[in-house]
Amino acid sequence: MIPVFANAPRAAIHAAGNIGGIAMKTWAWLLLLVLSCAPTPASADWRVAETAHFLVYANTSDANLRRNAERLEKFDKALRLARGITESPLGKAGRVTVYFVSDEDRVASLAGKSDVAGFYIPRAGASVAFVPGDLSGDGPRALGPQQVLQHEYAHHFMFTTWADAAFPSWVAEGWAEFHATASFDGAGNLQFGAAPQYRAYGLLTGNPLPIRQILAGAAGKLQPEQREALYGRGWALVHYLTFEPSRKGQLGAYLDAITNERKSPEAAAAVFGDLTALNKELERFLARPRISGFRVRAENLTIPPVTTRLLTPGEAAIVPVRIRSAAGVNEKSAPGVYADAKKVAARFPNDPIVQRALAEAAYDAGDHAAALAAADRAIAADPRFVEAHCYRAMAQMAIALAAKDDKIETWAAIRSTIARANRLDTEDPRPLVLFFRSYADQGKWPPKIARDGLFHAYQLAPQDRGLRMQTASMLIAEEKLAEARSMLLALTYDPHASGMGEAASKMIETIDARLKQPAPKTPAEK
Repeated sequence: MIPVFANAPRAAIHAAGNIGGIAMKTWAWLLLLVLSCAPTPASADWRVAETAHFLVYANTSDANLRRNAERLEKFDKALRLARGITESPLGKAGRVTVYFVSDEDRVASLAGKSDVAGFYIPRAGASVAFVPGDLSGDGPRALGPQQVLQHEYAHHFMFTTWADAAFPSWVAEGWAEFHATASFDGAGNLQFGAAPQYRAYGLLTGNPLPIRQILAGAAGKLQPEQREALYGRGWALVHYLTFEPSRKGQLGAYLDAITNERKSPEAAAAVFGDLTALNKELERFLARPRISGFRVRAENLTIPPVTTRLLTPGEAAIVPVRIRSAAGVNEKSAPGVYADAKKVAARFPNDPIVQRALAEAAYDAGDHAAALAAADRAIAADPRFVEAHCYRAMAQMAIALAAKDDKIETWAAIRSTIARANRLDTEDPRPLVLFFRSYADQGKWPPKIARDGLFHAYQLAPQDRGLRMQTASMLIAEEKLAEARSMLLALTYDPHASGMGEAASKMIETIDARLKQPAPKTPAEK
C-alpha cells in the first residue's frame, strides 16, 4: 500500500488534539483571510545556505537566511518522520534550489502568470523553487511564502518518494495543501493539520466541482473557481480521510486501486462507498470549529548544522541572470538574458559561476560557440565543476549537429566531455542523460551502457517529467511494456503535466493494445 499517511513513530510524533477549523461567521472575516503578508525588506547582500536537501539563495541577513534554511530542512525531516520514510543519501544534484526573490510581483513575472505566488520546477539535477520574501511564519491564515514553499516542496517530496504512484489531482493538491499550513510554535515543534484559511472563500461559498467529479480525477481545463475548489476540497478530503476513524485505510486503498489494480479513479472511488454520504460528512467536517492534527516534537527535528556564506561579487552580480535562466526562457526572452549575462561576465572573466551562467544563457540564445567558450573558461577556473562540463558537452553536440558532423572523432570527444562530468559526480543525473542523448541525437540506438545510465538517471530524478517520458519511451522500445506503463500512469494524473499527460495517456492506450497481443520474439541485442 502507498504509505501517503503511514503511522508515524510514537516517540517522535503525537496527536495535537483539536486545532482551529475553517468555520467562520462573518464575511468581514473572510475578507481578512485573503490578505497576504507584506514582503520583508531585503538587505544589500546575497547569501547562500546549504543543507542536506536544499540550496537557499536570498538577499537578506545571515540570521534570516539561516532561519529559513533550518525551517526547510526541519520540514523535510518532519515529513520523513511522519511517514516512516528512511533517509537515504542524497547527492548534491538531488537538492532543491530555492530562490527568495523580492516580492510576489517578481515571482509572477518569472512565472509569466499574474496569479502565481510561488512555483516549483522539477528537473533532473536542477529542481528549483521561487518564492517571495522569506519564511515569515505567518501561519495558515494568509497565503505567505512559508505556505507556498511548503506546498511546492510537498509536491517534490511526493514525486520523489513514491515515484511510480498515480496520484489524481485532488490527492496531489490536497496533500500539498495539508502540508502547506504546517507551522512552528514557540517551542520549535512543528504542527500539522491546520486548515488553509486562505481557501475559505472557495470552501464556504458553494462547490462548483461535485465530489464525483473530484474523485474521478478532475484536472485539465478547469475554470478558476473550479481549480480553487479542487485545492480546497482536495485538502478537506485528504484531511478528513486521514483523521476520521470510520474512513481509516480508504485513501490508501483508493490509490492502490489506481496504481496497482489499474482501475480508473472513478472506479477506484468505490472504496469510499456512497459518495453522497461522503459529501455530507465532508460538509459537516467543514462546519466544525475545531479539527484534528498532529505535532512533531522539536527534540526530534535536530538537523546537521546549516552552512551559510556571502556570495562573491561575481556570484552576486550574476544572480539575476541565474534566476531568469532557472525560471525558463523562450525565443523572445533568451536574448535579453544573454545580453545581461555578457555584461556581467565581461567584469568577471575568471569566475566559474559567472562563466557557467554565461554558458547557459548563450546556449539558450542559440550562440553555441560562445557557450562552449564560456564553459571552457568555467572549467579552467574550476575543473571539478560538473555543470560546466555538461554545458560544454551540450554546446559541442549542438555545434556538431548544426554542421552535420558525424565524424567518429567528433562524437568521441563529446562523449569524453560527458564521461569527465560523470566521473566527477556519478550520482548527478545530467551527465547520464547527456550520454544517452549523444547517441539519440545522432539517430543511433544507444548501447546498453547508455540505456542503463538513462534508467539510473530516472531513478535519481523521477520528478523530472521529461526524463520520465524519455525513459518510458526507451522501455517501450526494449519491449518492457509493463514498466513503461507504470512510469507513464503517474503523468496521466499529474495536474501540472499538461500536454505531456495527454501524450502519456495515448502511449498507455498503445501499450494496453500491445499487451493483449501475443508476445513478440525477443530481438537480438542492438
